[in-house]
Amino acid sequence: MNKSFLEKLAGVRVKDLLSLILCLAAWPLSFVYRRLRPHLWLLCEYGPEARDNGYWLYRYLRQEHPEVDAVYAINRDSVDRNRVTELGPVVDYGSFAHWILYLSAEVNISSQKGGKPNAAVCYLLEVVTGILKNRRVFLQHGIIKDDLPFLHKEKTNLSMFVTSTQREFDFVDGTFGYEPGVVVLTGLARYDNLVNTSDGKVIALMPTWREWLYVKGGMERVEGTSDFRKTAFFRMWAGLIRRLLQQAEEQDLKVVLCLHRNLQQYNRYFEVNFPSLTVVNLENGDVADVLKSAACLITDYSSVAIDFAYLRKPLAYFQADYEQFRKNHLPEGYFDYRKDGFGQVFENGKDLLDWIRERREDGFTMEERYRERTDQFFTFHDQKYCERNYQAICNILKTS
Repeated sequence: MNKSFLEKLAGVRVKDLLSLILCLAAWPLSFVYRRLRPHLWLLCEYGPEARDNGYWLYRYLRQEHPEVDAVYAINRDSVDRNRVTELGPVVDYGSFAHWILYLSAEVNISSQKGGKPNAAVCYLLEVVTGILKNRRVFLQHGIIKDDLPFLHKEKTNLSMFVTSTQREFDFVDGTFGYEPGVVVLTGLARYDNLVNTSDGKVIALMPTWREWLYVKGGMERVEGTSDFRKTAFFRMWAGLIRRLLQQAEEQDLKVVLCLHRNLQQYNRYFEVNFPSLTVVNLENGDVADVLKSAACLITDYSSVAIDFAYLRKPLAYFQADYEQFRKNHLPEGYFDYRKDGFGQVFENGKDLLDWIRERREDGFTMEERYRERTDQFFTFHDQKYCERNYQAICNILKTS
């Protein structure tokens, strides 16, 4: 995941070159536009979406601080576009106008590292050459527990980096190489909307992605096959789903599978004709809705477990491929799943299914030891996440 500049250069596409042309054309205009709108805040996530911390902070700004000159960047054909245009001004993601706003904005704010008109061109301008000296705020899209070299200072050069818990703050602040004051402890903006809506009947399965299943040639390199159905990941999760569906029918439960956005291309392999199974398409579905509505969560290494634990609902980790994951995807961080996790770690499906049966019988109540860990882990539990993010951004604008 930690690619060198040469590897990034080899991956340059025609789209990137066209974006570079737009950037160069927009550059002189941005000097003029900056005088017209000297305090512009530009927000986004990925182009197709308005569901994460970028959207919720934008919503907060429009409702609580309309005096802020804020614009949201989103694709013209996004299914989420209407919900943003109802709040305030938008710009077409990746367009010439987006480039002008990006180059002239007082601050660029995103929940994604690559939340820019073009990630490759902006990386060249911001990090490789350092030509572009704009202010950049990373709202985050999860709570970090593993070492993420691609988010270290030398790979991002951020002005503000949001964290949510004291342990996460200490880890990022002490490991990622940022100057004092860049890493802030505010919590994720979307947590203002993270509430429990469960009816007690939904089991959510939400495994995270594997880089080798996402990048070209990675599956062949790691698994020795180009057939997704022969990978350890598919066999592990398809086997669990098959047995869980039988149990779900017995216990009057529903199963919702929500693959990571980087594995959505494999949804079709899990779509079976079974009334109690729903496979979420993230083009239309929302991760937050899955988390809020589920009574119980089964994940592996995903940070969605932390969001779920915040709601004090039971979860478990299914980790039958731990060594492969660490070797080929992410190195370990400060978080030990067995010592720090918010649920039990399972390496085989049978024991996990027994655990689900037990949780169903006790009304899907979070076990006391994991509730205590949860209470100790979270720094905040209120409805002021957007407010803290807003104040932190104001502070960096005052001091920079």
